[in-house]
Formats: sequence, structure tokens, C-alpha cells
Amino acid sequence: MIRLTLFNVLIVLITLASVDSGNNTPSPPHVVPVAIRNVPQGFQPTSNNNNNSAIKRANVPIAPPQKSHKQATVAAFAKVTELAKEAPQGATTTTGRDKRDCPNCVDESQYMPNKWTMPLLKLGEKRYYLGIFFKANWFKATQYCRYHGMHLASISSQEENDRLEKHIRDFGLGHEHFWISGTDLADEGNYFWMATGRPITFTNWNAGEPNNFRYENGEEENCLELWNRDGKGLKWNDSPCSFETYFVCEVQPV
Repeated sequence: MIRLTLFNVLIVLITLASVDSGNNTPSPPHVVPVAIRNVPQGFQPTSNNNNNSAIKRANVPIAPPQKSHKQATVAAFAKVTELAKEAPQGATTTTGRDKRDCPNCVDESQYMPNKWTMPLLKLGEKRYYLGIFFKANWFKATQYCRYHGMHLASISSQEENDRLEKHIRDFGLGHEHFWISGTDLADEGNYFWMATGRPITFTNWNAGEPNNFRYENGEEENCLELWNRDGKGLKWNDSPCSFETYFVCEVQPV
């Protein structure tokens, strides 16, 4: 009777030990998926060879943020100014001239391939540069031309006006405004060429111009521009000097 009881107890202990030993086996961990949020544009989740989650840069193009017109104008002006500093200070431009005759001259053909420059238009003894990569007020346009050894353009004949207009139209810009160097800031109603200091003798005004229109802020029209106002070609118009538009630089004959 006693042996049977001890035997039964032993069986019970062995059974309990076996059950307890089985409970010590670790259970697999519970994996909780984690959502990836606020991933910047151009990034996407992926996996590596070890099945560990990771984020790497996706090979997709991202459109740059759009600049305002003013920001784009300022950036373009800064860029062309930076490029211009590559030329020697006080240099002038020349085409096909022997540099021994003009040691301070720069052959502009060196800069033609640059996207910020374009060939000069030769009309008689003059050469013109169209400032069409950014818009500027009359004073900034004057400063830019002078910085590059040029002046805002002066026009002395109908032939010169027509040939310059044709060149502008060839670039598809016949509807735009272009500053030239005429102004009556010194003496209201008496226009002269800032480039030469000489009074304007040849004129090509739009009908009713110059009218010196006065704006609500008190600004008057004292600077001269080319403008195809009536669809009859690029004629002259007086405009507020603070307006930002394209411009025409002129290389003075040496």
C-alpha cells in the first residue's frame, strides 16, 4: 500500500516537472507592424537583404519649388553678374580684332557658348546686346550695360530702328518692352541720349507720345522704351523709370 502511494506520488511529480519544463520554452515574440509616417517627398520605404525595414532615397525626380517672378529676376541678375566678373575689369568687347591693337579688349566670341550671353548684333559701326535674360528698371539696365563696357542704346535713324526691331522680332520678342537710353529726367520734355549726352534729333514716338502720364503714386514717365503698342511695330514710348523690362545695350564704336 505504501509503495503504491509513493509510486503514484513519483508519477505525479514527474508529470508536473514535465509540464513545468514545457512551459519554460520561450514563445515567439509578437511582431507589431509600425507604419512609417511623414516620409519626405522623394523617399519611400524598402527592405534590405536582412529583411530589416529601411528608408532610402527613391530614384525619382523632384520638381524644384517654383520661384516668384521677382525671385527669378533677382536670381538671374545675380547669375549674369557673377558670370560677368570672369572678364577683366574695365574691359570692352571686340569681334575679330587683333588683341595687340587693344590689349584690354575681350573677344566676346569666347563667351558666346554660355547660356547667359548671345552674339552681338552688328548694325553699321554699332553692336547691340539684347538684355532678355532678366528684366530691370531703367537705372539697373544702365548699370548693367556700363558694367560690361556698353551703354543703353541710342537710335539715330529710322533704318537703325527698323533693323533693331527686325532682330528683336527674330527672337520672338516683338511684343515686349525694351529700355533704350533716352530720358528727360534732367529737363522735363527735353529728351537726350544718356549714352552720348546729345539731344535726341531723330524720333519714332507712338501716337500721342511722349505724354508724361502721371501715376497715382506721383511717378511720371521720364525714360524711353521701345514698345509695339498698336501692333504697328516697335515705336517709342515714355515710361516710369522704375518699371522693370528688357533692355538693349550698345557697344560704342572705338
